[in-house]
Amino acid sequence: MIRAKENSIGAWAFLIGIILAVIVGIFTRSYTNPIILIIIISLGLIVGYFVAERDAKTFLIASTASVIVSFAGIQGLSTDVALRGISVSGVEMGKIIISVLGSLLFLFVPATIVVAIKTVFSIAKI
Repeated sequence: MIRAKENSIGAWAFLIGIILAVIVGIFTRSYTNPIILIIIISLGLIVGYFVAERDAKTFLIASTASVIVSFAGIQGLSTDVALRGISVSGVEMGKIIISVLGSLLFLFVPATIVVAIKTVFSIAKI
């Protein structure tokens, strides 16, 4: 019962964090309220805390890949937007995507760090 509740809390925090990060990324292209970013970071910490030890390896692989791809996407799109400027019907799509990826980083990085630290401590147990 407790195990199921922990997984539920982590799953809800992850779902809310993803939805909030995408919404924030879409509607705030250049400036995001620090309070919203703190909420996203807090959700990331909660997600990381509630990842079960048996799922840690899979989570670390997936979240590390997400962090790397998001960072690379931001760098590539930043260069492309600076050089060409991508817009669809007057909306700068490149800036929206960069903002969404940046918001997702605020969710994934804390979660990944927490799970990595938990994994190191579980390995160090004697």
